[in-house]
Amino acid sequence: MLREIISNEWYTILFVLCLSILAFAKYAFTIRFNDFLLLVGNSKYLKIYAREQKFIDQFDALLFINFVISISLFSFLGYTTFIDNIEFNIALFFKILFGVGAIILIKVLIERLIGSLFEIDTLIDSYLFQKTNYKNFIGLLLFPLNILLVFTVTLNHTVFYIAIGLLFLINFIGFITSIKTHQKTIINNIFYFILYLCALEIAPYVILYKLLLNS
Repeated sequence: MLREIISNEWYTILFVLCLSILAFAKYAFTIRFNDFLLLVGNSKYLKIYAREQKFIDQFDALLFINFVISISLFSFLGYTTFIDNIEFNIALFFKILFGVGAIILIKVLIERLIGSLFEIDTLIDSYLFQKTNYKNFIGLLLFPLNILLVFTVTLNHTVFYIAIGLLFLINFIGFITSIKTHQKTIINNIFYFILYLCALEIAPYVILYKLLLNS
């Protein structure tokens, strides 16, 4: 049974925008894009491109834009499924988009500031590179997933729980990869690591969830 869509113009515009971004990223960085597709379960990409990372990387920036749009759209679909069954609301979508983008960018800046203050820039840069790429990979998966949720699948709690579970699995793999890479440093600074998780990995998403509920 196909999901009934009353108006899908905005969805179509957003999907075309994401597709254009991904197509340009593949065209401009063909080899890197192909390596990126093998990110999960293969450390080749992280080992090769970590050495070439820059403060502002065009490839990462393109995939980050796709991630922010895709995760915001996924969050909006979650809102309509769990909280309020409404048609597409561009104002609410942009609130989510701004909230997601702002929180992630502020987190990165704070983490880089911490790295500079404690003179652990190399460690922080390596960690952020891994974390950012796994987020971008999630954005890549969300593109076709959002299309299915909008145009094909009848949205319900079960479908969304499965989708959320898949995304958490990818994020968990990235988290474990980062821990393995820096396990000696983490073990020697376990208190600060737990403090970091609470302050910069959990709290921002709790804040975003509260903002979404109050929208």
